Amino acid sequence: MNESTFILKDINQYLVFISQVKNLSENTTKSYERDLRKLSAFIKELKISNYSDISPEICSAWIGNLYNQNNNPKSIQRHLSSAKGFFRFLKKNNLVNSSPFELITAPKSPNTLPEVLSPENVEQLLNFKPANLVEIRDLAIVELMYSSGLRVSETVNINLSDFEDNMSFLRVFGKGSKTRLVPLGRFAINAIKNWLVERKKIATKTEALFLNSKGTRLGVRSVQIRLKKLAVKQGLPPIHPHMLRHSFATHMLESSGDLRTIQELLGHSSLSTTQIYTKLDYQHLAKIYDQAHPRAKK
Repeated sequence: MNESTFILKDINQYLVFISQVKNLSENTTKSYERDLRKLSAFIKELKISNYSDISPEICSAWIGNLYNQNNNPKSIQRHLSSAKGFFRFLKKNNLVNSSPFELITAPKSPNTLPEVLSPENVEQLLNFKPANLVEIRDLAIVELMYSSGLRVSETVNINLSDFEDNMSFLRVFGKGSKTRLVPLGRFAINAIKNWLVERKKIATKTEALFLNSKGTRLGVRSVQIRLKKLAVKQGLPPIHPHMLRHSFATHMLESSGDLRTIQELLGHSSLSTTQIYTKLDYQHLAKIYDQAHPRAKK
């Protein structure tokens, strides 16, 4: 990708800023970098050599170009957010007088709700007796993710020293390097203890809780692959790790109705992010109503 040289230096400075000053995660920083490099390449194609020539019309054209490349609305929204953040940085550092992206909007995402497993599906997924070291590890991973609503990235980054109070609680390092304390259920604790016995058989010096066959930290992609295989083996459609997090939140809300606590457990900075699960809960209530009420639509 050929990028515009006048903008590239400032992009690199911006990435340092969001990583070291704003303390954004490595994954988030890489996403910003990919988005801004696309913007830089688009500007170079137009033979633009300074910021003053970047107009709102050019910004809109870039958004249109992303759409023509079959980026979905959510991806385009992220690209736009990256560009707006970058130009705010430029303005704050007196490199531009105003942002051409200020009034630019992205297409709205369809109002889709997260995919959730039913409690019966979860029981089916976890209802197996591990036959070997890998399956003992996999069971511990799934039990932990469902027990505490962890992201897959948070799960693979757990260290042995992150457990507290005889494994009743776990310190989790989430997005933006924010730390939260989450409780563990008894099934998760038992599964992890069984894994720790097997873990000792792998010669390793790493502090990582979950290891691969080489004795190094298990990666996100490996968890995704293993979970899909496990689901199919248990007679379910392929599932992805975030479905366990969604299922945790939905089942907690159905049982407790305590949205604020769920927000804390999930590590959401805003309650509005957590509120999507209320829509799922309303769907659940509507389904029960339709099945039970004599005057409901059948």
